[in-house]
Amino acid sequence: MGAPERLRVVVTHWVHPDVADYLASFCDPVLPAGPGEVFAPDTVADLAAGATGLITGMSDRVDEAFLAGCPRLRVISATLKGYDNFAAAACARRGVWLTILPDLLTVPTAELAVGLIIGVMRRVAEADREMRLGTFAGWRPRLYGAGLDGATAGIVGMGQVGQAVAARLRGFGTRIVYCDPRPVPPSALAGAEMTRLDWFSLREVSDVVVLALPLTADTRHLLGAEALATMRPGAFLVNVGRGSVVDEDAVAGALASGQLAGYAADVLAMEDWVHPAPGLRGGRGAQADVTRGGPPGAPGAPRPAARPCRQRAGPVPPGTVTPRRLLPVGAEEGAQPPDRVVEHVDPSQEDHPQVVGSVQVEPGAVGEQQMLLLQEVDD
Repeated sequence: MGAPERLRVVVTHWVHPDVADYLASFCDPVLPAGPGEVFAPDTVADLAAGATGLITGMSDRVDEAFLAGCPRLRVISATLKGYDNFAAAACARRGVWLTILPDLLTVPTAELAVGLIIGVMRRVAEADREMRLGTFAGWRPRLYGAGLDGATAGIVGMGQVGQAVAARLRGFGTRIVYCDPRPVPPSALAGAEMTRLDWFSLREVSDVVVLALPLTADTRHLLGAEALATMRPGAFLVNVGRGSVVDEDAVAGALASGQLAGYAADVLAMEDWVHPAPGLRGGRGAQADVTRGGPPGAPGAPRPAARPCRQRAGPVPPGTVTPRRLLPVGAEEGAQPPDRVVEHVDPSQEDHPQVVGSVQVEPGAVGEQQMLLLQEVDD
């Protein structure tokens, strides 16, 4: 009797060698060879046709047509938090796990947001470009910027990232206001003063507006020409949520007119399914800075992203990394994992288990909510 066939896991982008080694310990990984490389979408579809697992990044898209061409696929591990580029419901129907890393990028994103705020307000990128062009001739009374001490920062979206940004801005003597459907619980304030405002009032009083929102039907183009016109003249805008939360053409116009003093982002609309268009086009003199960032010291997919592939692909050999439990996103604290996971369910059966996330579980195992994604939680 021969050795069992090793499972195939496709990684769409280059990963750090220790992640590649970890994958090779339990499967046959297929991944780009060189640092910074990614597989083209057509290549990903061809490679994933016979794969059991797929590890994806920010630029990848998975829809019904893609899944139809991957009959053996059992898990898609997305190395991100926002999953608007992934058809979660289609994954659920096909019995494919879709997992995310909800906390991996919270701190790095918050740190990058603060860096972008300081960079755009102090005009760091403009000064850097001038230096590199060889036109710097010593100090001149120009490129004056703005500071955070005494300024008002308006954070739109007060989830984990928004709260982490607020925590870091407090050390700069910045007044924090925020807009969110739900007030921040007192336990998260840690004695800090933050004022909850409506969306209009936040735009009126903020020297810098920070967008930390997911992309939904309600948030797409939330900041368009009309909203930009009601911002404080000469304010700054920083976007670390999703590119299509802003209307990039309207942002470019506001930069050109001087209504916006600067725009900095690490996301672009061209990355979103709903708006597959070229990136921001700034006007003359516009300060539009785009910076991409990932977790420090962890280029490519981190090891936690590989664990769902191992858990789904087969038994974990003794003495190796313990797999994490998977719970539906939004499950109440202290919730238990499903008692039984059903690999395939015929929706025509009247008593079929309720679909939750990318697996089907027995009704009542996670309460009344029907959710479309799973998250990793430590035991």
